[in-house]
Amino acid sequence: MSDTVPGRPRLAGRVALVTGAGQGIGAAVARSLYALGVSVAATDVHGAAVAELAERLAQQAPASGPAAAVRAYPLDVTDGRAVEETVDRIERDLGPLGILVNVAGILRTAPAAELTDEDWSRTFAVNTTGVFHTARAVAPRMAARGTGSIVTVASNAAGIPRTGMSAYAASKAAAVMFTKCLGLEYARHGVRCNVVAPGSTDTPMQRSLWTDADAPRRVLDGDLATYRTGIPLARIADPQDIADAVVFLASDQARHITMQDLYVDGGATLR
Repeated sequence: MSDTVPGRPRLAGRVALVTGAGQGIGAAVARSLYALGVSVAATDVHGAAVAELAERLAQQAPASGPAAAVRAYPLDVTDGRAVEETVDRIERDLGPLGILVNVAGILRTAPAAELTDEDWSRTFAVNTTGVFHTARAVAPRMAARGTGSIVTVASNAAGIPRTGMSAYAASKAAAVMFTKCLGLEYARHGVRCNVVAPGSTDTPMQRSLWTDADAPRRVLDGDLATYRTGIPLARIADPQDIADAVVFLASDQARHITMQDLYVDGGATLR
């Protein structure tokens, strides 16, 4: 019988690596895990951003469980060697990693035939190869200990065509399938691998797409010219909405869930 408290994920005492933790969804995930007593290694290519996050969180006592730690690590997930070295350092500093959350991502928009080689390669380097690098470094360590949870934050664009977003959508779709294949390979070792697929979420990335004051309304209502549906729940997600889904999948409340793709998009993809 599980000793998980209904309504409260049991995570206290574990160690998590969160990429892309400098802002938006990644920062929300780091805050949520820390509040539940998880020691968090917050990483981002922007070292100053995660340093500031770590400083803020360190001033707060976790809401439950034993005292947790939070540390910032500058990290470019496209650099495989740097990822391996950072994972080594995290485990020396904080202890064995039990949770990996892949949030780091970039968006380059343009019609498919107008994307540059650099747009394409850089998008895949961060959004797909970055997930490969972190998983390759962490999954074998988890498997050796017989437990672990990996959650990749992808996008609902991975499951539905979007105009002007072919590189982003393709890179996220690749990350989704990589994560599911990883989950199949490591299931017998007690490592669960799942995906959270957000829709439009109020982050700096989302706001970079808003070119005028009516842009949020078009997101809610949909845009026939770009073949895009609106959001049935009539709200743009808050980063915390996505973080809550990540925390659930990382926790023992989801102990029998692996290789799944959870869409958190207010019904926008009509799935």
